[in-house]
Amino acid sequence: MLTLVSVAILLIAFISFTQVYTEVLWFRQIGASQVFRSMWLARGLTFLIGFVVMAVPVWLSLHLAFKHRPVYAPTTPRQENLDRYREAIEPLRRVATLAIPGVLGVLSGITASAQWSTVLEWLNATSFGSNDPQFGLDKSFYVFVLPGLRLIGDQLGMTILLSLIAALVGHYLFGGIRPGEPKGVILTKTAQWQIGITVALLVLIQAGRLWLSRYDRLNSTGGIVPGVTYVDDRAALPAMAIVAIAAVIVALLFVYTAWKGNWRISLIATATLIVLGGVSIVAYPAMVQQFQVNPSQQSLESEYIQRNIDATREAFDFSDIDVTAYDPSTSGERGALREDAETAASIRLLDPNLVSDTFRQLQQVRPYYSFPQQLDVDRYNIDGQKQDTVIALRELNPSSVNNQSWYNRAIVYTHGFGVVAANGNQRNPDGEPKFMESDIPPQGDFPDYEPRVYFGENSPEYSIVGAEKGATPRELDYPSDEEGGSGQVNNTFTGNGGPSVGNLFNRLAYALKFQDEQILLSDAVNSESQILYERHPRERVEKLAPFLKVDGDPYPAVVDGRIKWILDAYTTAKDYPYSTPQPLQDATEDSTTATAPNSVSTLPDEEVNYIRNSVKVTVDAYDGTVDMYQWDKDDPVLKTWMKIFPDLIKPASQMSGDLMSHVRYPEDLFKVQRELLNRYHVTSASEFYTGQDFWTLPTDPTREATSGLTQPPFYMTLQMPGQETPSFSLTSSFIPARSSQGESRNNLTGFLAADADAGNTKGEVSEGYGKLRLLQLPRNTTVPGPGQAQNNFNTAPEVQRSLNLLRQGESQVQNGNLLTLPVGGGLLYVQPVYVRSAGETSYPLLQHVLVAFGEDIGFAPTLDEALDQVFGGDSGAQAGDAGAAGSGASGASGGIGEGEGEKAPAGDLEEALQQARKAMEDSDKALKAGDFAAYGEAQDRLKKAIDDAVAADPSIAEGDGASAPTEAPAGEGGN
Repeated sequence: MLTLVSVAILLIAFISFTQVYTEVLWFRQIGASQVFRSMWLARGLTFLIGFVVMAVPVWLSLHLAFKHRPVYAPTTPRQENLDRYREAIEPLRRVATLAIPGVLGVLSGITASAQWSTVLEWLNATSFGSNDPQFGLDKSFYVFVLPGLRLIGDQLGMTILLSLIAALVGHYLFGGIRPGEPKGVILTKTAQWQIGITVALLVLIQAGRLWLSRYDRLNSTGGIVPGVTYVDDRAALPAMAIVAIAAVIVALLFVYTAWKGNWRISLIATATLIVLGGVSIVAYPAMVQQFQVNPSQQSLESEYIQRNIDATREAFDFSDIDVTAYDPSTSGERGALREDAETAASIRLLDPNLVSDTFRQLQQVRPYYSFPQQLDVDRYNIDGQKQDTVIALRELNPSSVNNQSWYNRAIVYTHGFGVVAANGNQRNPDGEPKFMESDIPPQGDFPDYEPRVYFGENSPEYSIVGAEKGATPRELDYPSDEEGGSGQVNNTFTGNGGPSVGNLFNRLAYALKFQDEQILLSDAVNSESQILYERHPRERVEKLAPFLKVDGDPYPAVVDGRIKWILDAYTTAKDYPYSTPQPLQDATEDSTTATAPNSVSTLPDEEVNYIRNSVKVTVDAYDGTVDMYQWDKDDPVLKTWMKIFPDLIKPASQMSGDLMSHVRYPEDLFKVQRELLNRYHVTSASEFYTGQDFWTLPTDPTREATSGLTQPPFYMTLQMPGQETPSFSLTSSFIPARSSQGESRNNLTGFLAADADAGNTKGEVSEGYGKLRLLQLPRNTTVPGPGQAQNNFNTAPEVQRSLNLLRQGESQVQNGNLLTLPVGGGLLYVQPVYVRSAGETSYPLLQHVLVAFGEDIGFAPTLDEALDQVFGGDSGAQAGDAGAAGSGASGASGGIGEGEGEKAPAGDLEEALQQARKAMEDSDKALKAGDFAAYGEAQDRLKKAIDDAVAADPSIAEGDGASAPTEAPAGEGGN
């Protein structure tokens, strides 16, 4: 039996060792051994300190109780019974004296080691350079020092409490405390000293914790706003100081008791202290609140509300936001967009939330490739012109590999291949994206680059790559048609992307780590093999730098001939004085995180009251190399961590110009800021108190499946009022806050844009990067919010008549993202309309564009035509899709509501409907046959037939009206 137990212990120990050993290999391979050593050294030392601080005092209490036990003859039956009990537990005494402190020490050490980062921040604290308005201390005291002191106070308090319990139990068991006759308790001198001093230490520590809790009030959330309130300042804080001083006096009385043995004075003092605390800290502040503050709360709390406003805006980095009063026009005049021509030409029509299936059907090539549910938006310089781009990687989809053998999963299918990118503001005549980079091998407008994607958002858990020189390649690179039939091109990984599994011990270690014996047994593993794991860009960065919180939407970019994942990383704090805490998960959740959780996620479920986008990170998609750049040079939190890990983060000056041109303002930080701006756009304490001008974020009106979730922010190129030139921006809108009954007017109250362009290809940082600009609309505005704009689109008769025709043949109409742009002196809404046929192989095609300016609505096959409709026949600008719909796709020259026009003869209508039926049938056949040229030609005929039908009878009934075709072809095709 002993042999089996020993073998089991050794086996568990070896498995545990391999887990640590593989971690060492991973950090060494990625070039961050110093990070691993520092983290484990900090964990080990804090565990050791926590163990010693707990175990030694508890052991000492038990040891002293036994060592100084009295020797006496029992004189009463009670003492005789107690002596028999002592004799019974004597065989276990030695074990218990060591085991109890040991177990408590281990638990204390585990608790302490979990706080290793708190300790390191305290020891390496960096000054904020500004003081809090209450105590005049540098804010670093609250962010770095106070959490460490709080940790020590909690640890010591628990240690002394358990030591006191151990002393009481030990002295009772060993005779140091015994019942007196006829009543009372008798203590030996040793018991008296030990218990008296221990209680004195416990009271003294509680006094220190109470004193520190005064500083915690600067982050209290119990008042009208977070931070110190009037009652705290005038009543609670002075009372806490008085009680803390009184507790020190009580502690001294317990020392006196240990010397003299008079417990009565100490116990009376303790009871008095408890009453004093209850009255002064609880009752008195409550009376002040009820009878002095509540009747005059606005005036008395004004100073403290202002502190909260200023601190929150500073802590979340929007204190210098530009606010502009904007009174938008609601009448679209001819040529109104002439001054906004560049913005109009850049309006993005391709919805990254909808076109994933389009990318998949047109560019997937094989089932074992995939695209994310939500694509990314970036910008590229093509022929000297910067263009908004919708981009995605053709990643490997391991679950779609036909033969799910270990060899295929780990050795053959190891990587994705290539970038697919399309112009954001253009489309082909058939509604498909206009690709600027596509196909396998890659071709298009991008310069040559390494197309293989070994590290991505959908990569396998692990792959084994690499081979000896001259060996036959095993990894499937991409499919290729060869003479005599279909074939494939294979490849061998030549980078340095993972730890070596070229020796038997490493193979055994990783076989245990992944619980897969094939790693140890397979002959495909050779002396040059590497194992790639931790491949998701976000998870890779979080493991390397656990002190950072990483944005939920990594995006790919072709940079310097490589595919790089670009990530934004944040430093945060929970104890910035007076700042309002914000739940990160709630703030970053919107309709995209609900519909595309695999490609866009929220920040962790934590509350913070300070955040900075301090670090920009890249992960090489080929070999997994991680580069971190210090983006915020003034952030004290990052400076602190750079003292801890001095070689981990590079200066931003080492960024290449190509990389700088793809860095953008982070989406999750923007979400957190806009959530707080719902209230903290109000900078006056008196107005903040009333709450009458608070806002909320609109729900996404285009996503029925995520009803009630917030509309996401949008990346687009635009020129804000007062801005000299257009810039790549991140935008969001606001509507009035909901009433207490949950109701909200959906009028627009504000529009926010962040300058998201970080720099150019020369490596020059944009002076305006990160600038927040807020357009504040008049409070009595009637400008529709996103929900109202969508409702206006959905109820416009002319729009619905056309959409009903598009729905023929079991086709589905899908609304794209609803963009808001401050142009033409007003606010313009733009929404692409996609049509999707029935069937598993269907995908959405951009067919029409909806536009609204004030109450005027435009609806046409192109944005260019729709803009002309709402701006008197000539918007004064040319959109990016001008002429894209071809000669047969022009819409009416006037906007919606300009008149029905005269009906054409019934024969013209019937002929148009017949042509529509024929075109849909031809679309079905072409799509099933995979003939996309014929499909595009049939779609052109369908659009022309629809336009002819509307022109022939503008009063076609909504739904399945009498004038609509009574039958429609069903099937997979037909849009």
